[in-house]
Amino acid sequence: MTLEEFKLTLSDPQPNPNWDIQIQSLWFDAKGEWKKAHDLIDHLNDPISAHVHAYLHRVEGDLWNARYWYNRAKQPEFSGTLDDERDFLLEKYLN
Repeated sequence: MTLEEFKLTLSDPQPNPNWDIQIQSLWFDAKGEWKKAHDLIDHLNDPISAHVHAYLHRVEGDLWNARYWYNRAKQPEFSGTLDDERDFLLEKYLN
């Protein structure tokens, strides 16, 4: 799936249940449902979940917590806009 195809699904009532949980989390975030996005990955410890978790705490404005999760993900802190970071994560993890 491409980023453009993902964005077309944002008019759907729910994310595709066959998607990886991290992609579902980013879908809820793109719909403005931060809590649902966070609840999906909050309990996961794998590197991809940690990377998405870092981004979600950046969205929340909790930069200390975001830095903690970037470190857990072994990823650099993103310095662009939140929309750019979400697109970056989607392009990185969609395939």
